[in-house]
Amino acid sequence: MDQRFSFELIKTDPETGARAGVFHTPHGDIETPVYMPVGTQATVKGLLPRDVEGAGAQIVLANTYHLYMRPGHKLVEAAGGLHKFMNWHKPILTDSGGFQVFSLAKLNDITDEGVRFSSHIDGSRHFFTPELVMEIENSLGADIVMQFDECSEYGVDYAYAKRALERTQRWFERCERAHKREDQALFPIVQGNVFKDLRIESAAFAAQHAKYGLGIGGLSVGEPKPLMYEMLDAIRPVLPENVPRYLMGVGSPDCLIEGVLRGVDMFDCVLATRIARNGTALTSRGKVVVRNAVYKEDFSPLDEACDCYCCKNYSKAYLRHLVNAGEMLSSMLLSLHNITFLNKLMRSLRRAILDGGLKEFREEFYAKYGE
Repeated sequence: MDQRFSFELIKTDPETGARAGVFHTPHGDIETPVYMPVGTQATVKGLLPRDVEGAGAQIVLANTYHLYMRPGHKLVEAAGGLHKFMNWHKPILTDSGGFQVFSLAKLNDITDEGVRFSSHIDGSRHFFTPELVMEIENSLGADIVMQFDECSEYGVDYAYAKRALERTQRWFERCERAHKREDQALFPIVQGNVFKDLRIESAAFAAQHAKYGLGIGGLSVGEPKPLMYEMLDAIRPVLPENVPRYLMGVGSPDCLIEGVLRGVDMFDCVLATRIARNGTALTSRGKVVVRNAVYKEDFSPLDEACDCYCCKNYSKAYLRHLVNAGEMLSSMLLSLHNITFLNKLMRSLRRAILDGGLKEFREEFYAKYGE
């Protein structure tokens, strides 16, 4: 293994398999389990990088598809790579763009060679291959890069899910050959939809190729949460112990807790900032929809248990006023709070693993938050 990347597993909870570790990367160490705020367009929406860092973020995610569309990967490369371009000096992960090609593109045509699709911006035609995706990710220069994969939709039949899984495996081999930078960790991705045997087959393949870590894709895409947990339980015995496991696109508090309890180390999701822009906060007592009339004269903090800038300085009544007046400060403050909340949750989970009190922490959290 390249000395620039290593995973130090500090403790595994004997009852659940939850793990506390440290992932060493060229741009710093990441204490796991970890939540990664999403900076789709090389920015976490509504927040300055210093505030993202102040909220406890150790690593952010940027999106290959969107940055390819604009401003273009070659421009980012000319700027010195993503770290310099977006002024973020901690680790960065780029996804492969596969999910966006399938979910955002107006039209797409999937073949073994790659995916031909129409831009969601202007309808222009493009063709993603594993080789091109690796070229883009190499140019962007993130610490962790994901393979190009086919994310099959929830509800497809077994035969389709199997074809997508086999294509994902072939595409990983092509990604591996095309990947040119030793200062980037390439992760294979587990697919298989909601079929246990396919998930296990895919996890076994990924385990063989997980030099630095692996992703678990195709979950939290519409299936019931218990079914997602079932898939995580099925693959856990197959996953390697010596690399981090990244559950892609998952970031609600309950899913973070249940994922950690099933041995997952890394998570990302747009939820925190997306619901903030809609006037909703994640708090220790559950979701608070700030725009609701009940908060009109509520001069208490958003969350008494939070020490973020928003909670220390502003009331629910003020936040409600901002939301209903359409002021951008509402999105900024609520995004800051939500990201702080999720990072604090991950630190608490890590501490509970190290202290041996994980199940008790889970019960106490749900008693306040509600499942």
